[in-house]
Amino acid sequence: MKIARLLTASVLALAGVLAFAGPASAHAELTSSSPAEGASLAAAPSKVELTFEEPVTLQPDPISVTGPDGAKWTVAAPTVVDATISAAVTPSGSAGAYTLTYKVVSDDGDKVTAAVHFTLTAPASPPTTSSAAANTSSAAVPTPATSATPSAAASSDSSGGVPAWVWILIAVVVVAAAVVVALRMRRTRQ
Repeated sequence: MKIARLLTASVLALAGVLAFAGPASAHAELTSSSPAEGASLAAAPSKVELTFEEPVTLQPDPISVTGPDGAKWTVAAPTVVDATISAAVTPSGSAGAYTLTYKVVSDDGDKVTAAVHFTLTAPASPPTTSSAAANTSSAAVPTPATSATPSAAASSDSSGGVPAWVWILIAVVVVAAAVVVALRMRRTRQ
């Protein structure tokens, strides 16, 4: 009778862990970006775009672009459509390494801060006239976004949950231990 209760409790515990572990550990993962992670651009983009695997909302000051010597780009108010954020940018600064930092809130409420890194091979200076902008856009086209996952290189500050596989592993170990204990108790009674 005790074995049946123990096994029932173990199965219920496993079901509870499996039912709640998945949604509790979901985070907004970046699936693509423009500029792409590690891209080398001949000309600075006029717009940045971030696409996530789930809809997100924005934190205050959600997007910033910083270049060599701390040069910051002007970023217009971003727009969010489903899982994609886009914002017009006014580039400035010398050639070199740039970091696009983003701050979003995932569907489950976790705050995610991460970055996409790219390089400009020419100075990033805003167009001074409309003809200069037309010449720049026809002479050099930025590298398009890729579907490669930049989250491997992005540094995420979201430590708000244990991955689902950890909970599943714990549940399997608990159930296995309960079965071993039940079998040993049964053998000692015989």
